[in-house]
Amino acid sequence: MSSFGDDLIEAMTEAAAHAQGAGEISRVHTIEVPDVRAIREDLGMSQQAFASAYHIPLATLKGWEQGRRQPDATASAYLSVIAHLPDAAREVLRRAA
Repeated sequence: MSSFGDDLIEAMTEAAAHAQGAGEISRVHTIEVPDVRAIREDLGMSQQAFASAYHIPLATLKGWEQGRRQPDATASAYLSVIAHLPDAAREVLRRAA
């Protein structure tokens, strides 16, 4: 069997062990999911105004706030920037437009 085949079998064996709660986890990725509604409300903005100001689709924002969806790692980082530097984020977006 090729080296690739051996690597694939080893990876699948590790994945199966992990799924069964056995084996060691080599990496754990955690994403801090910000409270989108709290960020928006702290800024005193409606959903429409927040979505428009920060170029976030309104449906996406509503999904996050209603718990139907979670921001991915990139969106979470962007929301953290908005939470800490709201005016700077808006200014950058204004200049880029």
